[in-house]
Amino acid sequence: MNILLNTMAIFLIAATLAPSLPSKHWLVRVWEFPRLQLLGLMVIVLITQGVMYPSALSVFNTLITSLLYIGLIACAIYQAIWILPYTFFYKKEVVKASSQDAGESISILSSNVFMPNEDYDKLLKHVRNTNPDFVVTLESNKRWEIALSALNETHPHQQHCPLENLYGMHLYSKYPLKTAKLNYLVEDDVPSMLVTIDMDGQDVTLYFLHPKPPSPTENKTAKPRDVELTMVGQEIAKKDGPIIVAGDLNDVAWSPTTRKFKKISGMLDPRIGRAFFNTFHAHYPLVKWPLDHVFHSSHFMLEDIRKLPDIGSDHYPLLTRLKLKPKA
Repeated sequence: MNILLNTMAIFLIAATLAPSLPSKHWLVRVWEFPRLQLLGLMVIVLITQGVMYPSALSVFNTLITSLLYIGLIACAIYQAIWILPYTFFYKKEVVKASSQDAGESISILSSNVFMPNEDYDKLLKHVRNTNPDFVVTLESNKRWEIALSALNETHPHQQHCPLENLYGMHLYSKYPLKTAKLNYLVEDDVPSMLVTIDMDGQDVTLYFLHPKPPSPTENKTAKPRDVELTMVGQEIAKKDGPIIVAGDLNDVAWSPTTRKFKKISGMLDPRIGRAFFNTFHAHYPLVKWPLDHVFHSSHFMLEDIRKLPDIGSDHYPLLTRLKLKPKA
């Protein structure tokens, strides 16, 4: 048992250090995702070792063993620092709007529908119950487009990009679209959308993204995803008006890439100081992390953000309601 615990400690330290390596390969970058799970395993190993083999944690034990568990404790603290901002222990980054606050509200329901999924009615039920201003679907193909035709009446302003490669995208809006552009920023088969609307006399820009993840079945490296987020961040940095970014970024909220995107763009994350809002995976209790995001400029306050019930996809839908501050 002691050998097993020591082996686990070595693995957990290696998994913590791996993302710091100068590599974008998926085998390295994948360890940015399960920081919460790694922290949980570290706590279990430390408690088990302390209860079953207390001498192993003593400074009077062998130097190697002492260094191993000092390293594990340091790694546990390091992992906690990464995920702490997405708990209620941290200061909220976005102010909560009250009913007395003036300003027009905007709501976005973002859902990675999982292309083979055929539970269309579950998503349509969420739309009926929550009545969002925007519905954006990811991984949607022509079959999903036909199934969601009921939205033509309630959300008549639309942008469609049906694809059969898991990167199709559909946008349904109550707001008239002043401009609507379909972009292929980095990869020829991975679209994104850029639209502008008028809210309370202000032009609001919305980006909808779904870059490929680093994985053995998709891109072998994280470079295309990282480049796309950086490009969008740099473009946003040149704009002054209200901006919202939404979609499945195939990146966790606490990754260096997402932090870099926030730093470049100046976007705010309404989850900071509140919760993780783990939208993936919908069916595996121990595999949970926040892959679906909504970022926005300081022109907005938060009314509500919540994860909606399962629609048969591997992602939960994410509903966000923001309030636009009155124009000064």
